[in-house]
Amino acid sequence: MKVIEVTNTDFALRQFLLPLMRAGRSRGHEMIGLAPDGPLLDAVRAEGFRVFTVPFARRLSPVAQVAAFRALVGLFRAEKPDLVHANMLVSGFLARIAARRAGVPRIAYTNHGFHFRQPSPWPRRVATFAAEWLGGRFTDILLTVSASDALAARRFGIARNAEATGNGRDPSLFCPDPKARAQLRAEVGTPPDRLVIVIIARLVQAKGYPELLAAMHALPDAELWVVGERLANEHGRDLTPLFAASGLGRRLKMLGYREDTPAILAAADIFALPSHFEGLPMVVIEAMLAGLPVVASDIPGTREQVLPGVTGLLVPRGKIEPLAAALAELAADPARRAAMGAAGRAHAIARYDEAKVLARTLDLLGL
Repeated sequence: MKVIEVTNTDFALRQFLLPLMRAGRSRGHEMIGLAPDGPLLDAVRAEGFRVFTVPFARRLSPVAQVAAFRALVGLFRAEKPDLVHANMLVSGFLARIAARRAGVPRIAYTNHGFHFRQPSPWPRRVATFAAEWLGGRFTDILLTVSASDALAARRFGIARNAEATGNGRDPSLFCPDPKARAQLRAEVGTPPDRLVIVIIARLVQAKGYPELLAAMHALPDAELWVVGERLANEHGRDLTPLFAASGLGRRLKMLGYREDTPAILAAADIFALPSHFEGLPMVVIEAMLAGLPVVASDIPGTREQVLPGVTGLLVPRGKIEPLAAALAELAADPARRAAMGAAGRAHAIARYDEAKVLARTLDLLGL
């Protein structure tokens, strides 16, 4: 079968969909990628996949969305795929309607977190719900990464047959690695005995950076490593002034976008993700596989992943003091960090093994 995987950024295609494309190809299918242009597409093409580019706009721009829709219809008609598998809100909505217009036999959609379930002004929640509900009318197979979103899709009539796939990573790639820990700490200039808290996330406010930077003042002997970047089509305020005014000095290390995240995690002591909204964050799985305790917001998605008091701690969304207290609690107890890290790795292997998740996803897609 010929399958076109559609998503909204080169980052999402490289980080989230490339493993699925590899798995689909291993079953004998032709897997094609489609995303806005960006440097991370080179890695996908380097593995022999064809990749098309369409300029999706992550904002309400009728002119841009109409242009993207027309490009999608033309591409689908030219390529004649057997299945279009759309991802993310805007790209997923446009791709499904365009696929129906182009006569694609089967249309699938994976939701990575329903935006109408996140804290935002009610007009935005209503608009995103309407888009998801309408998009469901053009969808043969609707998948979600989290169980709670699959339940919401069925409950609200978006798709009565919605199924959760989960997310997954390779336990042999993400794992405790003392050698990588020593090498990475030497590279960034961090002493072997210093406590390191790491966050791997896009540089946007919804990932909880303001709260995390403030909470770090309760841990004067710890470093914070920030791994990520602001995407070219990101909306919301630029956080550069926030980081510059954090007052953390050399305890804040901005590492940018990295391909060596297994080594980054192996070199850290605690993983933090105080997000305001998530689907089923891949980085939490990566951190657990790397043997790190996780401190995350008590929100749908992370609530499914973190076992409170066993693999990590959950804290109220948007609150500085509970976040600081949770980080300080783990910082003061190396034995508890080690026990939580070991439990987290076992839990992640049992539930989020990449090979099993990809096999289930392909089965649900009929591939």
